[in-house]
Amino acid sequence: MANNVKMVFDNQMHGILTGHHGSSQVGPSEGALAPYDMVLGGLGGCLNHTFQSVLDKKQIKIHGVNYAIEGVKRTEVPTTLKEVQIDVIVSGVDEDKKAQVEKAFELATKYCSVFQTISKIATMHYTVSFK
Repeated sequence: MANNVKMVFDNQMHGILTGHHGSSQVGPSEGALAPYDMVLGGLGGCLNHTFQSVLDKKQIKIHGVNYAIEGVKRTEVPTTLKEVQIDVIVSGVDEDKKAQVEKAFELATKYCSVFQTISKIATMHYTVSFK
């Protein structure tokens, strides 16, 4: 299955990214996404999809998930990611299911293709906490 996006730019760095389900402004302007915003957002989207799929298979119910993802780039060119920190807060988890939810997220990191792709160039760290 192929993924497709289209991007249209002006004569500078201001553009529109359009995908199957929507569009976003891209570039240095207020309200626009920068390239690494999209990379880290793609990581979060893939992780969440994979995490939710694992939870569904294990029949574990939660209320929601918040992600805070920070990427630190190398200083040498090309300035690829050096480290990524993913802080995950899961809400609405029964006390007796917390260990299973942590294991489900660990599995998500193994099966998320974007996590695995980025892990080839960056050191990946994550925390899972509960609210």
